[in-house]
Formats: sequence, structure tokens, C-alpha cells
Amino acid sequence: MITLKHLTKTYRTTEVETTALRDINLEVAVGEFIAVMGPSGCGKSTFLNIVGMLDSPTAGEYWFGSEKITGRSEPQLSALRKNCIGFVFQSFNLIDDIDVSENVEMALIYHPDVSRRERKIRVQDALARVKIGHRARHKPRQLSGGQQQRVAIARAVVSRPKLILADEPTGNLDSANGEEVMQLLTGLNAEGTTVVMVTHSDSHAKYAHRIVQLRDGAVLAGDGLQSR
Repeated sequence: MITLKHLTKTYRTTEVETTALRDINLEVAVGEFIAVMGPSGCGKSTFLNIVGMLDSPTAGEYWFGSEKITGRSEPQLSALRKNCIGFVFQSFNLIDDIDVSENVEMALIYHPDVSRRERKIRVQDALARVKIGHRARHKPRQLSGGQQQRVAIARAVVSRPKLILADEPTGNLDSANGEEVMQLLTGLNAEGTTVVMVTHSDSHAKYAHRIVQLRDGAVLAGDGLQSR
């Protein structure tokens, strides 16, 4: 699904040049679950932003399936993100002024091919999938952290993406809720969804098929450690 060839990302100002990613070569197969690990500042967020088509590499190539992403226009990237990628964030990023159902439906607003009736059906299905349908009319602030992350995962899957990108999805949760979120991601992966997760947690990384270690913007030699 994902092929990165000699991918490099450099940030430049008038005085400073910082290389966030250097010569990344990596493949992620359809249906794979990989965990990306490494110390703070090693390039994990930049890696996820580029894979999520939110940022562009300075050099190298990014292929999403048979489509070359590098060099695409923003409207083209936006269409690919909308149709192919779901995002799960550490901070949930839910809108407090609308209820759970409406938060999940927001991910479908820019899908003109999905009717209002179909949106409602998909939202119900997504909430049921993460076992939070009984809180559909509650506001996010009325939910626990674990419940909010369930809503965030429902929002990520409601558009039926091929790829889920999860950025520290258990970072704000206690151990019990963190394990529940990992079980949800594992279940989605078992159904065929590819998952790329950034995490600091050794125990949660073990849910992945492979662990990719980043250091100083580069993939460590020996990458591809089998986990489960």
C-alpha cells in the first residue's frame, strides 16, 4: 500500500536547516499493522504527516498503491485523504459543541456521493462497531477519555478508509482504556484495514506486525522486527 523511496524532509529558515527525515526506504503492505517508535524529535510526527499527505517530502518518492503522491496538487491530495485515510489523534480532536453522532458524521460532510440517509446509517454502524452507540446524543465533554477515543476511531472509520494513521492513540488514556483502544485497532486491522501507529508504548507496539524504529530521522538498520 505504501512505498517510500529515499524519502527526505528538510525544513529551512534563513539561518537554520533541519533534516527531519533522511533517506527513508520503507514498504507497508495492504492489511499490515506497523508501529513507528523512537525518541521525541526523531521524526515520527513528520513521517506520519507525510504518509497522511498533510506534508510533502523535500526529496524522494512516496507511492500510495499505484499512485505516485510526490508532485500531486493539494486538491488531488485532499481527495485521496478524504477517500483513503482515517486519522486518530492523541488529543481526540472532537468538537465539544456538537454531539457524538454529529462529530462522527463530520467526516462524511465532504463526500457528496454519500446521501444524508446513508451518512446516518454509516454513523450508526461506526458507533456500534466501537461500542459507543448508546452515547450517540451525548456531548464529548460528557464522556470519559476512553469513550472519546472510541468516538474518534468511529470518526476515522466511518468513511471506510483503506488506511488508518494513529498518532499516540493511547497517550492520554489509562492502561485499561489504552488496551481497549488497541483491541479496537487490532480488530479493524483483522478486517483488512492497514494501520500505521506512532507510539511510545512498548506494550502497545507489540500489537503490531512490525516495529519500525526511527532515530535522528532515519530508519534503524534491522527494521522490520516481527511483533505478533
